[in-house]
Amino acid sequence: MSRPRLSNEALRWLEIVLAERFGHLWSLRDVPHGLELRLNGNEGCISFDAIQECFLEARPDLPFTRWHAAAEGWTSVLGDPLPAPGVASLPRPLIERNSNGYVVHYDVLRLTYWMLARVEEIGRNDLDSHERFPASSSHAYKHGYLDRPVVDEWLDLLGQVIRRQWPGITLKRHEFRIRVSHDVDQPSLYAFKPWRQIGRMMAGHILKRCDPKAFFTAPYVKLATRDRLIEADPYNTFDWLMDVSEANGLRSAFYFICGKTEPSKDPDYELGHPLIRNLLKHIHQRGHEIGLHPSYNTFSNPEALKSEADRLRSICEQEKIQQKEWGGRMHYLRWQQPLTMRAWANAGMDYDSTLGYADHAGFRCGTSHEYPAFDAESQAQLSLRIRPLIAMECTVIDEVYLGLGDSQSAEEVFLKLKESCHHVQGCFTLLWHNSFCEKNHIKNLYRSIAVNKINA
Repeated sequence: MSRPRLSNEALRWLEIVLAERFGHLWSLRDVPHGLELRLNGNEGCISFDAIQECFLEARPDLPFTRWHAAAEGWTSVLGDPLPAPGVASLPRPLIERNSNGYVVHYDVLRLTYWMLARVEEIGRNDLDSHERFPASSSHAYKHGYLDRPVVDEWLDLLGQVIRRQWPGITLKRHEFRIRVSHDVDQPSLYAFKPWRQIGRMMAGHILKRCDPKAFFTAPYVKLATRDRLIEADPYNTFDWLMDVSEANGLRSAFYFICGKTEPSKDPDYELGHPLIRNLLKHIHQRGHEIGLHPSYNTFSNPEALKSEADRLRSICEQEKIQQKEWGGRMHYLRWQQPLTMRAWANAGMDYDSTLGYADHAGFRCGTSHEYPAFDAESQAQLSLRIRPLIAMECTVIDEVYLGLGDSQSAEEVFLKLKESCHHVQGCFTLLWHNSFCEKNHIKNLYRSIAVNKINA
């Protein structure tokens, strides 16, 4: 019986991934003894002769081991031992020289395919209450490597093999960067809420929290807000977020909801409201990005997602807002692989930045680098870029998830992930809601993280 093979489409996609990573054109062939990687115009090859067929399947029970690179004269960019999903043990030596080049006895390229195409998630039913594939169901979480960009680590090792195979070759260097983005679930704490709800909030402020300032702020903001947010609104942190970004050489992206598919989960504002239109223009005038935050049920409804994307672009066009690219992130990080990914591509969006976990921060896709989307079901590359989400503030701070609050432990979680991205020349993608900046101690935590350098 013939073994499962990577399709020609998957091989061409992997060639593009490698070209983006290393800056050269490659030829990749699925041959009887494994995979062969050749550098166009050069002699010799790098072979991968350990065929892990499990990387082509959505299996929850993959084996796992670790490998000590230093013991064999190689370097693990984040330190030994290096996680090795898909195998229970590895041969020694793992990498050998032969007459035609080098042989790697681990299926690095199929690992890359498995992680980036999110093969693990296809058809899974071990989902959470929001129908999301949670970190707790993932192989990375179960085996303790979710905090490591395992694809980036193995591709760094492949880069070492490439330099030995073709001495003198100059591989592309990537600059570490930070991308900060803000899902606008609530642009205002009070302005769009009905008076009945305002009354309940006021009762809570005075009776439960004994907070007279908040008690009087609620009706004031509700009455005073017209076509622009006012300074007294606790959730009006847009200028502050842009100030922090500009002070650190960053560009914020604000993702707005453009529809309602679940009233109990979707926000209470409407994109066409004069206040929101003025906010969009203000963000654009300051040089920051506007994007899409599709409503709750669009993750499984491509037509609704496209309608909301069209609405965002239409209103921005009306307000003379032009951007080179359009992207965003799913509400509640809801995602069904590959249906949601296809929906983004079919909506004409340029990138998506949903793929991080709500319940644990880390490297859902095994990488901190942006990459072209690939549909493992239809075996086709999509006209969409994936920007993996590394950390969301709620994941680390909220009691419903890790519950670390604004503690030093929380800061250490963020900074450790950020430093890992730096080591692999990747991008630390951070989600911080505008509604999560009310308190000064939370603002201070955000400031310490959103600095476009390490050990600042």
